[in-house]
Amino acid sequence: MGEKMARQKKFSGKGKPRRKSKTKKQVAPRRRVEFKYKGYTLEELQEMPMKKFMELIPARQRRSMMRGITPKQRKLVIKIKKARRLLNRGKEPRVIRTHCRDFVITPDMVGLTFGIYNGKEFHEVKIVEEAIGRFLGEFAPTRKVVQHGSPGMGATRGSMFVPIK
Repeated sequence: MGEKMARQKKFSGKGKPRRKSKTKKQVAPRRRVEFKYKGYTLEELQEMPMKKFMELIPARQRRSMMRGITPKQRKLVIKIKKARRLLNRGKEPRVIRTHCRDFVITPDMVGLTFGIYNGKEFHEVKIVEEAIGRFLGEFAPTRKVVQHGSPGMGATRGSMFVPIK
């Protein structure tokens, strides 16, 4: 019985004892994990020939690339090369606006900003490493989420008998 009383005095019924906060020396800085796509780093993917890269991407994207590119996509490739040259010189390239939603994101597009058309407006999307192998259209949704407001006059049968103020 004496031990039980000692325990009760120790915690005094206020829950768990407080933890000491870590000092700056104890907290380790978070390291960013190096990006890899199917075991290859971004630099290796950028130096890789397009045929080898096409073997790594999923079947749907691979089929799209194997069928060739349309004239609109060819125009987009020229804009990408121009923007990449500007980026390598240290200048910030402009937003590349495009309607080509079916264009597969390749490693040389990483770091560029695209304006992807969704049928109404251009959504600005900065391409990151994780987007490699996906379509541009996946990042610009064509439909909005419906947000219903309160019903107006005449929306229901009951509102016919409410006096208008």
